[in-house]
Amino acid sequence: MRVAVFDLDGTITRSDTLWPYLRGWVRRQRRPGFWLRAAAAAGRYPFDPDRGRLKFNLIRAAMGGATRGEVAAWTAQFVAGLGDADLYPGALSAIARHRAAGDRLVLLSASVDLYVPDIGRRFAFDQSICTEVSWQGDRLDGALVTANRRGTEKRRCIELLRARHPGLRFVAYGNARSDFDHLESVDEPVLVNAGPGLRREAEGKGFRTVDWRNKSPGHPVHSA
Repeated sequence: MRVAVFDLDGTITRSDTLWPYLRGWVRRQRRPGFWLRAAAAAGRYPFDPDRGRLKFNLIRAAMGGATRGEVAAWTAQFVAGLGDADLYPGALSAIARHRAAGDRLVLLSASVDLYVPDIGRRFAFDQSICTEVSWQGDRLDGALVTANRRGTEKRRCIELLRARHPGLRFVAYGNARSDFDHLESVDEPVLVNAGPGLRREAEGKGFRTVDWRNKSPGHPVHSA
């Protein structure tokens, strides 16, 4: 038995998930003024490149004040709607192989707990670790209540997992240079879907590299 840790955006899904999630909510709710607030938040980012703050600003602009019931209903629709065009067949195959081998599956993502745990449940992950956001009673506030689960923070999460599962080998899948921090901390690091330069850099560090991008949609989407 091993612990298999999967990143989400760009590793399992073909693209970012937060922006489609927020955009879909705005279209569903017809939120006035969102696009101006989103543009303002994006415009500030080059001068204040804090990804966590940008994430908070976008979530609050799109969904601030939404009720738990409203968010749960949209999340169920969003997660159920992830299909062949959104998911890498190679990722789904790797998840299935680890599950068949009896490995513990962990979804580790910088995306938020509004929907990441639901994706984890859909694909029968044993545990989901992601960026958590705050509520004020029944209403969504959107401020981050954990560190943004990216870079060195992902490595810290791996270290905590190792302490809980002593003696088990860890394999981790990521797709970006920001994943190098936690990939370096596992026994079997795998970089997926990288371009030539990043792939060479990863291989120089001893990472295995695989490419799931060029497999065409049409692979059936299996979920538990």
